[in-house]
Amino acid sequence: MAMRNKDTAKLSVLRSILADITNSSKTANPITTDLQLLALLKKRTAAGQTAVNEFQTAGREDLVQKEEAQIEIVKGYAEILQGDMVGEEEVRNVVEEVIRNLKQTTQKIGLGDVVKQVLGPGGKLEGKMVEKKGVVNIIQELLGGKK
Repeated sequence: MAMRNKDTAKLSVLRSILADITNSSKTANPITTDLQLLALLKKRTAAGQTAVNEFQTAGREDLVQKEEAQIEIVKGYAEILQGDMVGEEEVRNVVEEVIRNLKQTTQKIGLGDVVKQVLGPGGKLEGKMVEKKGVVNIIQELLGGKK
């Protein structure tokens, strides 16, 4: 669509993202999930912001405008992906349910026990788009405020 509309900014962004994905496929950690793609888009946004700051320092307003337009396009794609993520409230509810169930069967509940039941094979959030770090933080909070 970007090609047909001759939208050079969007076309440039799409080509660079595809190049990043292709390059990562040749490494030990290829991009295979939406979460990894989201991380790539966030990284690209941060790099673009750094470039904008450098262009402003150099007095290159033409490049600042071009880079800012590309950042907005990348942010738009990132927002689409973030819309598919499981919300914090849903994660919290799942974790609370798992902890309740574990308390009925076990005296001592560890972080690993809850993580396995939430994110592991057959877990309540297995395969869903969720930031694991955020899930672990919620689990730690609910298990006793450890951080």
